[in-house]
Amino acid sequence: MNRPLRRLSFIVALMFLGIMASTTYAQFFNAQALNNDPRNVRALYREYGNNRGPIVASNGQILAESVPVDSPFGFLRTFSGGNVQQAQMYAPVTGYFSIVNGMTGIERAENDYLNGSAAALWVNRLQDMFTGTDRRGASVEVTVVPAVQEAAWNALGGQRGAVVALNPQTGAILAMVSKPSYDPNDLAVHSTGVASERFQELVRADHDPLLNRNISTLYPPGSTFKLVTAAAALETGAVLDGQMIPAPVTYTLPGTSHAMQNFGGASCSPTNEMTLHEAMVISCNTAFAMLGVELGAERLANQAQRFGFNSSFEIPMRSAISGFPSVEGLTPDRQALSGIGQGDVTSTPLQMAMVAAAIANHGVMMQPYLVQTVRDPSLDTIYTASPDTLGQAINSTTAEALTSMMLDTVNRGTGTGARIPGVQVAGKTGTAQTAAGVAPHAWFVAFAPVDNPTVAVAVVVENGGNLASEATGGRVAAPIARAVIQAALGR
Repeated sequence: MNRPLRRLSFIVALMFLGIMASTTYAQFFNAQALNNDPRNVRALYREYGNNRGPIVASNGQILAESVPVDSPFGFLRTFSGGNVQQAQMYAPVTGYFSIVNGMTGIERAENDYLNGSAAALWVNRLQDMFTGTDRRGASVEVTVVPAVQEAAWNALGGQRGAVVALNPQTGAILAMVSKPSYDPNDLAVHSTGVASERFQELVRADHDPLLNRNISTLYPPGSTFKLVTAAAALETGAVLDGQMIPAPVTYTLPGTSHAMQNFGGASCSPTNEMTLHEAMVISCNTAFAMLGVELGAERLANQAQRFGFNSSFEIPMRSAISGFPSVEGLTPDRQALSGIGQGDVTSTPLQMAMVAAAIANHGVMMQPYLVQTVRDPSLDTIYTASPDTLGQAINSTTAEALTSMMLDTVNRGTGTGARIPGVQVAGKTGTAQTAAGVAPHAWFVAFAPVDNPTVAVAVVVENGGNLASEATGGRVAAPIARAVIQAALGR
């Protein structure tokens, strides 16, 4: 073979090797990226043309399902049968499923089960292949109890905020309401132009209706955090149950000229001291601010972290990380503010519900979860949730002391708005300051019945809700928690 032919043969061989390498890369190494590329029309038709499994509530009520339609996609995702209010009510749980905007909520977290691609469904896929049946998804049953969800939705009314309730003994989430909300049916349409336009309208809307405030929004927890401060005092022995602590009318934050007052400028005690128990019942700011300084940054931070701060919960959607500030650089004045849940402390409503739940459960924190059961297309169970312990946040003695404080808070303190005849309710109010000139957030956390708690709840109403600057946690948030507890107990 002469030299020109050898060179040509070499070039042709290189070209074949290049084609083989690029084809191998595209079909093997880059296959998933290409499948997930939003410009891949075939992938879109495959994903959105599936007979996607339903999402159902604990009583079997259908929250989301795929219905056959006469379109290239074959199926349309429908939420709550198209009922707008119902779809909005459950949107923080289901999330949305959109051809151009992706997925959120359970739709995203359990997508492999819902679209039938999960490893646990391989037998079903094999059967469908031999029978020529289109792939079908599994059904996902969530722990939400419709009666509790509806009670939370109605009690929050037209106010902005969030309500989350769970079983403190198991971690099962009973309700998860966030307002303002949205109708996921608006985003499930097959027209890419319409779906995109509606999504942008929601993005531009006031107060972000797409946000699940229970797990994604960080608020100052205000006086509900006093439960953590008190727990740190009792756990470390800094304060003994029944011991007197300082409770002045005003308290000047260390190293500053700022004088902290109690709510309404009131005096907590004529003697300027009181027990930790009584300080909790009336939510004395100066007592807990001074206690925050006495405890110091490290002890406060350790206790907050044992309750779950500075980490996230996976329910299976992952929550934002509720934050307690770094010990380094937390000066005494910031320690005082941290002791009352202000300053640099932030929390999701789910996090504060977990604090109440741990106290209710003798100090044991359970993993919160939203998915109870997954069933294949033949309705055979392929997954069932089982309660899982996260850890011991406090010992049982501390839990008992805090329960007593919270019980008296509802019976004769700042939380009387949560009282239910015939039921012992333990709770804690919070009125969290935000920016200057902006109405505070109203908080309430609680659990019931005290002797055998089966429901723990956290409520936050943004900027005081209907009462604006006149709001307190006891006046605005406590009645909402009461309605949720009554529904959970069937009263």
